Amino acid sequence: MSSGAPDFRPRHQNDDQFYQVIDVRNPSKPEEIGRWWLPGTAEGDNEAPPKRHEAGKDTGFRPHNTNVYPERPDRAYLGYIDGGMVILDIADRAHPKMVSRWDYHPPNFGFTHTVVPLFERDLLIVSDECTRNDGADWPKLVWVVDNRAEENPVPISTCPLPPVNAFSSRGGRFGAHNIHENTPSPHCWHSDQIIIGTFFNGGLRAYDISNAYQPKEVAAFVPPAPALSPVGAIQLNDVFVDEREIVYTVDRFTGGLYVMEMDF
Repeated sequence: MSSGAPDFRPRHQNDDQFYQVIDVRNPSKPEEIGRWWLPGTAEGDNEAPPKRHEAGKDTGFRPHNTNVYPERPDRAYLGYIDGGMVILDIADRAHPKMVSRWDYHPPNFGFTHTVVPLFERDLLIVSDECTRNDGADWPKLVWVVDNRAEENPVPISTCPLPPVNAFSSRGGRFGAHNIHENTPSPHCWHSDQIIIGTFFNGGLRAYDISNAYQPKEVAAFVPPAPALSPVGAIQLNDVFVDEREIVYTVDRFTGGLYVMEMDF
């Protein structure tokens, strides 16, 4: 999980979270058994602090979304906000170790959100999070990353979006956020060919990545502005697809839950 703790002392207030491993075999008494943070971000680290993003763009070197899958129980895949994407070796859960890190900002604004591995294809799907209104932190994208050499992940494409000018003036955020994460559950739909993600006022969008170098949009859903929305536009925030191919997505503020069927 991404977490914090009273005994953690970051060098900078924006870096106040870390990757934490919790033993829940006794659910009435969860116990921390390991933690990891980007070297240089905590008091007492031997490494130099990472170079901070410029004033007004610094959102912190800290984990946001963390994923572990049964295909590789010795790996954790982290969206590390201003630190980019991180792969950890968690074979020894008391002592996680970094396998690789791919950081593409600057020049882009920070806030890497989610990393979803597609194991049979040696790919990673990496989403940013748009955190500013009116396209101020454009571009915020969904990336396709070649992970054949996991110590050196390489971006090979991005999922296409409509022009920022078509959406930035609609209200609120426009850009990537979360993607369907292929959760390891029998009640979750799984695909390594179709990526479905939320894009705030850009709605819900699906991409065919059968050609990983040329993703193509195959579906989109952009509902009207919900009543009483503080930004005057839809802000689709998260998505889940169940084993029946029923798609659930939610508005960040007042729009509630939207339920759809896939017809592509």
